[in-house]
Amino acid sequence: MKPNLFLTLSLFFLLTESILAQGGADDFMRSTGKIYSVVAVVLILFLVIVVFLFRLDSKINKLEKQIHNE
Repeated sequence: MKPNLFLTLSLFFLLTESILAQGGADDFMRSTGKIYSVVAVVLILFLVIVVFLFRLDSKINKLEKQIHNE
């Protein structure tokens, strides 16, 4: 099982290195200014997920306290 895992990880790293080395799409996104839009959308999604998880945690804690007190 371990040789298969090692082979899979090796192939993964080799393939990602060749994909990242091309960089053509990255230059296009920077030259047109769209990379900032993409970064903004990713940051907004990240913040929404973080806020959602904090609210969910507080609601779960509140329910646990109610159950524990009863």
